[in-house]
Amino acid sequence: MIRRLIITLITGVLLTFTHSSFAEALLLARSSQDFPEAMSTLQNAISKKGYKISKVQRVDEGLKKSGFNSDKYRIVFFGKADEIRKLSNKFPELIPYLPLNFAIFAEGRDTLVSTLNPAGLKSYYPTLEIAIVFDRWEKDLREILSVIRNTK
Repeated sequence: MIRRLIITLITGVLLTFTHSSFAEALLLARSSQDFPEAMSTLQNAISKKGYKISKVQRVDEGLKKSGFNSDKYRIVFFGKADEIRKLSNKFPELIPYLPLNFAIFAEGRDTLVSTLNPAGLKSYYPTLEIAIVFDRWEKDLREILSVIRNTK
């Protein structure tokens, strides 16, 4: 499961690289909150945007097996069930990118939150219907990350 997630994230970054700069491929926020408070802020911000958190997955156990020591690393999966179902049926190639997710991890005294920018997928799906969804997702993700950045 962790291997699939990592491969999906790397593939997404590489695909996005071909059409935009690295700064736009990943959306990132640094918080001065410690990990538990930043996690709470993230989950609240996701919910306030109308998304439902479907799973919080620990990643630290897999990282420890690879030689990385961190007990504060999670992937937060979220979305709108009806939207994900409809998009998965209409665009099955999107399934590896659904539901949306944030990686959250401790780095020293700070906590970082990151995600792939869904706008990077627009060139692969040139329909207006899906472009509108990608733009909305990007806007929502940026607003969630702004909450993370600005909460002390």
